[in-house]
Amino acid sequence: MAGGRPITVLNVAEKPSVAKSVATILSRNQGLRVREGRSRYNKIFEFNYAIRGQSCNMLVTSVTGHLMELEFEERYRKWHSCDPVELFNAPVRKLVPEDKMDIKRTLEQEARRCQWLVLWLDCDREGENIAFEVVEVCTTVNRHLNIKRAHFSALIERDIHEAVQNLVQPNKYFADAVDARQEIDLRIGASFTRFQTMLLKDAFNIDSVGDDRNVVLSYGPCQFPTLGFVVERYWEIQSHEPEEFWTINCSHNSGDGISTFSWTRGNLFDYTCAVVLYEMCVEESTATVVNVRRQETLKYPPHPLNTIELEKRASRYFRMSSEHTMKVAEDLYQAGFISYPRTETDCFSQRTDLHGIVQEQQEHQIWGAYAQRLLDPGSGLWRNPSGGGHDDKAHPPIHPTKFSAGERGWSQDHHPAVGAVTTVEIDIAGELFSTSGRMILARNYLDVYRFESWGGSTIPTYASGQQFVPTTLTLDSGVTRPPPLLSEADLLSCMDKEGIGTDATMHDHIKKLLDRFYATKDANTRFTPTNLGEALVMGYDDMGYKLWKPHLRALMEHEMKAVSEGIKRKDEVLATCLQQMKSCFLDARFNKQKLFEAMEVFFERSNGSGGDENHAVGEVVQRCRLCQDSDMVLKRNRDGNYMVGCLGFPQCRNVVWLPGSIAEAAVTSNRCNSCTPGPVYLIQFKFRQLEIPPNYNPNHLGCIGGCDDILRQLTEICGTGSRISARGRGTSSSSVQRGNTAQSVCVFCQQLDHSSNDCPSQVVGSRSARHRQTGESSFSCSNCGTPCVLRTANTTNNRGRKFYKCQSQECNFFAWEDSVDSVNGGNSAAQSNIRSSASAASNTNPGRNTGRGRGWGQGQGQGQIAATFVSATGEPISDRRCFVCGDPSHFANVCPNRGA
Repeated sequence: MAGGRPITVLNVAEKPSVAKSVATILSRNQGLRVREGRSRYNKIFEFNYAIRGQSCNMLVTSVTGHLMELEFEERYRKWHSCDPVELFNAPVRKLVPEDKMDIKRTLEQEARRCQWLVLWLDCDREGENIAFEVVEVCTTVNRHLNIKRAHFSALIERDIHEAVQNLVQPNKYFADAVDARQEIDLRIGASFTRFQTMLLKDAFNIDSVGDDRNVVLSYGPCQFPTLGFVVERYWEIQSHEPEEFWTINCSHNSGDGISTFSWTRGNLFDYTCAVVLYEMCVEESTATVVNVRRQETLKYPPHPLNTIELEKRASRYFRMSSEHTMKVAEDLYQAGFISYPRTETDCFSQRTDLHGIVQEQQEHQIWGAYAQRLLDPGSGLWRNPSGGGHDDKAHPPIHPTKFSAGERGWSQDHHPAVGAVTTVEIDIAGELFSTSGRMILARNYLDVYRFESWGGSTIPTYASGQQFVPTTLTLDSGVTRPPPLLSEADLLSCMDKEGIGTDATMHDHIKKLLDRFYATKDANTRFTPTNLGEALVMGYDDMGYKLWKPHLRALMEHEMKAVSEGIKRKDEVLATCLQQMKSCFLDARFNKQKLFEAMEVFFERSNGSGGDENHAVGEVVQRCRLCQDSDMVLKRNRDGNYMVGCLGFPQCRNVVWLPGSIAEAAVTSNRCNSCTPGPVYLIQFKFRQLEIPPNYNPNHLGCIGGCDDILRQLTEICGTGSRISARGRGTSSSSVQRGNTAQSVCVFCQQLDHSSNDCPSQVVGSRSARHRQTGESSFSCSNCGTPCVLRTANTTNNRGRKFYKCQSQECNFFAWEDSVDSVNGGNSAAQSNIRSSASAASNTNPGRNTGRGRGWGQGQGQGQIAATFVSATGEPISDRRCFVCGDPSHFANVCPNRGA
C-alpha cells in the first residue's frame, strides 16, 4: 500500500469509551479533534494516521452494544395474537430499535463520504455479529466501502497499533452462529414464556413474586437448565436420609508429636461387623509399621485465567457475584489494566510476550520483588505457565496489561510450590491404618498468591517394621451428611461442564434466576430454589420431558459451535433445533395438567378467570373470519363450558358455543377438507354419555367450521349450558344454566327466560320422561330392526310431540309416538303408515351424507329440498333459519351477531 491521496476511514467501536481509547492511542493525543454525532453519547473523533504507508483521515465513533434487535413481525408481538406454538415458525425481522436510530443516522451520514470501514468491535462471536450489523447499515448507503476488521485483546498501545496495521476480514461464520442463537432463544423463550405465564399467572396466588399482576413466568433454554442444577441439588439434600456408620480411629503419641491414623476401610454401615473388627484390634493392639513413603510433591499455580475461572475464583475468594465480577472486569479492561475479560482461552500462545507482562509488575509493593526474581536468569524460577487446553482463537487468557499500584490482578506465571509428603501405614490385627504429613520446602508462587494454602500437619519419624501400642483406639460412630447447596462457583462449574451458555452470558442466566425469583442466594453465595422455581421444574419433570435438564441446550450449543467453525449452515441448525423444541412444546402443552398439579403443591388457586388452564391457554382452531386478525381458540368460559373464541377479545367478540354435554375437548392436528378458508383444525370431543341421546357416539372428531351435522344436532339437543357445576367453583347446576340463558335463546320455544334444558315444552308425561332419562325403547325400526330412541319435536307445528328415531346413523326411519300407540301394538296398517312416513322422510333426502361431509344444501339445482339430513325433529330442515338474525345459511350457535 503506497501513500498519496488520503482516504477517509470510518472506524466503529463497540462502546464510546473504547472509541475514545482507540482514538487517543492511535493519534497519540496529537491533533485529535472531537465533534458531536446525532447521538450525544457517541462522539466522533478525527485525526490523521497512516495505515501501511497509506495516508488516512480517521473518523472514530461507536455503537452501544448491539445496533439491531431480532423480533417477531408486528402481528405476532402481542401475547394473545396467536397460539404460542406458531412462534416457532412466525416471521422474524432484524431492525434498529427507535432508541438507537440516532446512532444509525450517524453511521449512515459518515459512511457516505468514506472509502474504508474498519470494525473495532469486541473480538468474540457477539462482537462479530455486531460488526455485521454495522456493515449492513453502512453498506446500505455506500456499497463501495472497503470493509476491514481490527483484532485486539487489550486497549494498550502495543495491541491497538498492531491491530490497525494488520487488518483482516470479518468472520461471517461467527456472526451466523450468534444469529442462530438469537433466533432459537427468541422463539423458544417467547413460546414457552407465553405458554406458562398465561397458563399459571392468574390461576394461582403467587404471593412470593409480589402483587404485580404483570409478572412474567419466563422460560429460557439456558435459564431453565441453570435453574435445574439448583433444584436438583436441593432435591438431593431433601431426599437424603442420614445413615449411621462406624469407623475405627487410632492415635499415637511418640513424644515427638501425635499422629492420627485413619482406617483404610473407611466407614462400615454394619454395626456388628464393625464391633467384631474393633474387638480383634483391641485384643491384638500392637501396631506394626508396614510402609513408610516420603516423596517430593509439587503444587502448580492455576492455569491462565479464562472468564469462567475468573468468575468462580471471585465468588470463592471475594464473595463477588458473577454479574458484579464481569462489571468490574469490564471496567478494568476499558481502563487498560487487563486484557479482554470474555475469553475461553486458558493457555498463552508462543507469540505472547510473557516477560513483558511480568516486567511491568516489578514496581509493585507486594509482588514486585517476586517479579524481579522471576526475571533473574540466575534464580532458575522462570517457567512458562502450563495451559488448560482451551483456546477460542480470539483472545489470550485474562492478564494484566499495565502496572497498577493497587491489587488489580495477578499473572499466575510462577514456579510451583515444593513440598514433601510422608505417608505411614500400620497394621493392627490385620487391619490397615494410615496417616500422612506435609512439609512445604519452597513456597514460591504461594508467597504472593495468598488465596491458596498448602499447609498440613507434620508427623513424627517412623521406620518400617517399628512396633508400638496405640495411645487411643476407638470405635466411633457418625451419620452421613447430604451434599451442600450449590455455591455460585459450583453452579458456574456445572454450567461450564454441560455447555450451558457461554463465557459471556453465564452470569446473565444466573442473574435471571434471581430476578424472576426462581431462586435465592444467601450470604455464602449458595442457591436455594423458591417455591415457584421448584414448582416449575417439578411440573416439567413430571411430564417426563426433561426440559429442565442441560442435554437439549448442550446439543444446541454444540450445533452453534459447528456454525461458527463453518462445519454446518445456520439454516440447517435452526431447522433441527427448532423442530426438536417445537415437539417438546407440543408435548408440554398436552401434559399441562402436570404443571397445575405441581403448582398446587405450593400455591393456592386464584379466584380469577384465569384459574382454569383451558380458559387461560387456548389451542388454535382457525383464523377468525370476523376480524381476520386473530386466531380462534378452544377454551372454557367461567362456568366451565367449552367454546371457540377469538383471541382479539374484547375488540372482537366472535365466538362459537359448543354443546354443554362436552366432558373433554382437544384440538388435533387434523384439518377439515371441506371448510374454507382453511385451515380449520378438527376437535376431538368426549361427551358425557348420560347427557346425549344413546344413538350418538360419546367420542366424536368434529369440525366447528359449519360442515359437521352431528355437532350441530347435539348443540340443538343439549344446548350450550353445562348440566354439571363448573370445576372448582361449587356452582349449582341451575346457576350455570341461568348464566347461559342470559346469553342465548331456548332452541325449543325461542324464549329468553329459561334454557333449552329447562324448556316447559319438553316436560311431558311420566312415560316420556322415563324414556328421555333412560333412552330405552321397546319399539324397533321396521327398516333395519335397530331399537329406536324416543325424541321430542321442537318445530312450531309439532312442538312437544314425541317421535321414534332409528339409532342407526345409516337409517332415516322415524315414526310419531302417538301413531304407534294408537294402533295398540302396531297392526299391519299402522306399520304401513310408519313405513310410509319413513319413506317420505327418506325421499326428501336422497343424497344424505351420514358422515362429517359438506352435505348441507346439496341437490338444490334439481329442485329438491335444500336439507340433506333429517333433523332431531324427524322433519327436513329446509325452512330452518337462524333464530338470532334470520339468516338460513347458519344456525344460531355460529351466528356472528350472537350476543351483539
